[in-house]
Amino acid sequence: MKVGWVVFTVIASCVLVYTQAESAQPSFDCSAVETGSMEALICQDEALSALDNRLADVYRQATAKATNEHPPVLKAEQRGWIKGRNDCWKADDQRQCVEGEYQRRIAELQAKYALIQSTGTVFYRCDDHPGSEVIATYYPTEPPSLIAERGDSVSLMFQQETDWGLRYVGRNESLWEEQGEVRVTWGYGTHALKCKVYK
Repeated sequence: MKVGWVVFTVIASCVLVYTQAESAQPSFDCSAVETGSMEALICQDEALSALDNRLADVYRQATAKATNEHPPVLKAEQRGWIKGRNDCWKADDQRQCVEGEYQRRIAELQAKYALIQSTGTVFYRCDDHPGSEVIATYYPTEPPSLIAERGDSVSLMFQQETDWGLRYVGRNESLWEEQGEVRVTWGYGTHALKCKVYK
């Protein structure tokens, strides 16, 4: 009876270890990665592996929505993102860098392809000029994000922590809400526009 219990315990432990190993695997083949690469770091980290699987799922959803996209930019952007993620080997904290890259890419795809429900759209009029509107659609991604439109330009921005209100930052654009005021910067080196909600 004791022998049978020991055998059962050993088998159960093996199954548990195997299951944990399986759940920790990312979406790519870890046996083919180079030692010291960012892929190897992901393979050795269960949380990063889970993020990789999450991104793979979100990417599949985005691909389904991008079937009529012209030109087809999603695949090219994803290849560029992978290259950027792999550049995290230059970072002082490689793990934090990789984690941040995954979180932002997941949020970007969710917002850009409307894979999650937005929390609302706000129309801002800047410097009291009727032709200077900014339309911002907010998304409850992680980190929170918004897609802003101004004329023919579109910018994806992510929320950043600040002691002075909510700030969203994109490539060369930003939107800052502070004490009921909104300031928008649009384009590198441009001055901030004073904006207010008009609908």
